[in-house]
Amino acid sequence: MSIRIELSWKNQLTTEFEKPYFKKLTDYVRAAYQNSTIYPAAKNIFRAFELSTFTDTKVVILGQDPYHGPGQADGLAFSVPLGVACPPSLQNIFAELETDMGIEKPTSGTLDGWAQQGVLLLNVILTVEAHKAGSHQNQGWELFTNAVIKAISERKQQVVFMLWGRYAGQKEALIDAQKHLILKSAHPSPLSAHRGFFQNRHFSKANAYLLATGQKPIAW
Repeated sequence: MSIRIELSWKNQLTTEFEKPYFKKLTDYVRAAYQNSTIYPAAKNIFRAFELSTFTDTKVVILGQDPYHGPGQADGLAFSVPLGVACPPSLQNIFAELETDMGIEKPTSGTLDGWAQQGVLLLNVILTVEAHKAGSHQNQGWELFTNAVIKAISERKQQVVFMLWGRYAGQKEALIDAQKHLILKSAHPSPLSAHRGFFQNRHFSKANAYLLATGQKPIAW
């Protein structure tokens, strides 16, 4: 498994790559790509760590695992490549963004622009078998992404963490709430968006916090 990540991330995570669990994970993922259809494309597994640097990260949005339909997963949580129709969760994210900040729904579902401004769009599990949501749970990805969350919490200041849904909400325990802003709500999935994702105003709250702490807001 090729690990291409930006240098500041590499400096933070080198010790994780050397741990026994990561070797087992690497073997598992490599075999999975050889034997099944896995998303995202192998070159994009760590794409979130290429577009968003550790140094510049100021917002973290957590997803569970990649989209499992053909052509959807691009290595960033909730994002899809140019030309791919927006999945329902992403449609709801854009709907809340429009309600919250008056930003018209974009014609494309790519979130590269967010990542390039310091938004880490991190799936807790970085790979998935086609049409089998959650199929790569408990193989080691959770240990790796927990380490990422802890590194941000411990070594950075005044980061906004957006935790949408019960699964992401469990990661609150890894974050120092005295140093960072934690925003929690229901998940944007059509099954739960009406139970608290809509009207959560996370985008404007994040920008208000960034401004209040002397940081540049995100151009959502």
